[in-house]
Amino acid sequence: MTDFPSPPPVPASRQFVLGGHLRLSVLTTAEETDGRHDLSDITLPGDSGTPLHMHTAYEERVFVLSGSLTVWAGPDTFTLRSGDFFTIPMNTPHTLKAGPEGARSLTITSPGRFAELIARSGTPAHLATPQTEWDMELFQALTEEFGDVILGPPGATPASLEGR
Repeated sequence: MTDFPSPPPVPASRQFVLGGHLRLSVLTTAEETDGRHDLSDITLPGDSGTPLHMHTAYEERVFVLSGSLTVWAGPDTFTLRSGDFFTIPMNTPHTLKAGPEGARSLTITSPGRFAELIARSGTPAHLATPQTEWDMELFQALTEEFGDVILGPPGATPASLEGR
């Protein structure tokens, strides 16, 4: 049997947090793939969720590594567990919520956009403290620049849009 070396650790310059809501390590940037995609390792604490939103300029693919992640995408709801994969097409209202044990996933956006959004709006992980807060004003401004649309707060699902 051959012993392969472990990959190098993700550099500190590629690790970010959004307050206590999300931890993200950029594994591949859009620049490294000529814009085709990016790849991020994301950890969500137990029971944390994203605002209801949609991406108008890229699609999102999620592969769950550990824990569970419930995804509401358009009319569908799925609970993904370790080893499960789901694609969220462009222009699909969606939200995600980690299970009580939290969730860790690999997320690919195509074309690459999400990793840059978090890198520009997040706090470098090595500078974060337990008191570090998510700068929602900056995040909102950048989501608009990236063509993302926030449709509701965490806890809202696509069904919340019916009758609007």
